[in-house]
Amino acid sequence: MSVTPEQVKKLREQSGAPMMECKKALEEAGGDQEKAFTILRKRGQASAAKKAGRVASEGVIGSYIHPGAKIGVIVEVNCETDFVARNEEFQQLAHDLAMQVCATDPRFIRKEDVTADILGREKEVLRDQAKSTGKPEAVLDRIVEGKLSKFYEDNCLYEQHFIKDTTGTMTIGELLTSKIAKFGENITVRRFARFKVGEGLTKERAESAAAS
Repeated sequence: MSVTPEQVKKLREQSGAPMMECKKALEEAGGDQEKAFTILRKRGQASAAKKAGRVASEGVIGSYIHPGAKIGVIVEVNCETDFVARNEEFQQLAHDLAMQVCATDPRFIRKEDVTADILGREKEVLRDQAKSTGKPEAVLDRIVEGKLSKFYEDNCLYEQHFIKDTTGTMTIGELLTSKIAKFGENITVRRFARFKVGEGLTKERAESAAAS
């Protein structure tokens, strides 16, 4: 079936994929917007997997200062070439990621970055919670694994839902995947720092008092 330019434009805005890829996905999905979006996601994931091992040593530092100047974020986003780093859309991505960190305050970039001791403590808490509801021992591990997804979403940047996605379904990991597919380069978040006025002062004062 033929798809309209309006459909293609809407899917492009939603996914960030090239126009022709959006058109092909819509035709494959019979004009269904959500199915077409899923098709693009899967293609992007396959493309990203192939590029994941490539060195990304170029990039930019994105920043965001929240109105009121009480919270600020800087984030390093890497790509493979200076050509992509200078692209306006790539620089906007870095800004959006800084805004995401400001809004959601993640502790880690990826699930794999969660330290073993923190993960172990979280599993213990979730297990105790499940046990207190009277759940049988045989299903506790399954319940814990299921609830860990919420922990990852709260604490890991790549697992969080992108705050500017109007559908509420795209994660930061999927956003990066769509950009990898579009630019044809590996794109990663290397590090970030979030600053909040007054944060940590109580602890610092306590440590200073204890030392004096």
